[in-house]
Amino acid sequence: MQSAYRIYPVLALALLAGASIWLERLTRAPVADVTPAQSGAPDFIANQTRITGYGKDGTERYVLLSDQLTHLPQSGVTQLDRPRLEILSGSRRMEITANTGEVSAEGERVDFQGQVRAEREGNPGQDMMRFASEKLTVWPEDHRAESTAPVKLTQGLTTAEALGLRADNLFGTLDLIGQARVNIPRRQGKNP
Repeated sequence: MQSAYRIYPVLALALLAGASIWLERLTRAPVADVTPAQSGAPDFIANQTRITGYGKDGTERYVLLSDQLTHLPQSGVTQLDRPRLEILSGSRRMEITANTGEVSAEGERVDFQGQVRAEREGNPGQDMMRFASEKLTVWPEDHRAESTAPVKLTQGLTTAEALGLRADNLFGTLDLIGQARVNIPRRQGKNP
């Protein structure tokens, strides 16, 4: 009988230890499982990137280069540092550069910001066309572009300035929006 009395304190200690563990787990705050998508943090960053887009016939349509590419899973957008977009249209090439850029979640649109510059090769016998603005949105697959910031275009001695523009390379249209001013110098030589 005396041995039974010795076991009661051990059982009481075991019961107390079990109750303590159960109480600790019951009152423990749940650990927040924060994923990068929930925190707004990028899920990947790539340096010195090159993305090439091809047409249905397998020809190269555009090349997007960037010093650094950062993908944000929460919004789906991809941020670009010092982006350069080269668009190939037939035998002519256009290059767009900027301080920063952002590719939409679907990948069909690129928004350029900060010292946006573009150069487009002219047809044989024509000067190169140059573009300058602070903002430009480009849809590379659709060959379209739009700016809601003041723009300046130059081709040779001809200059054009406006509060914005819309361009469609497929239809060959360029619409200057708001307070457009165009300076076309007179031709020297024969009069038509």
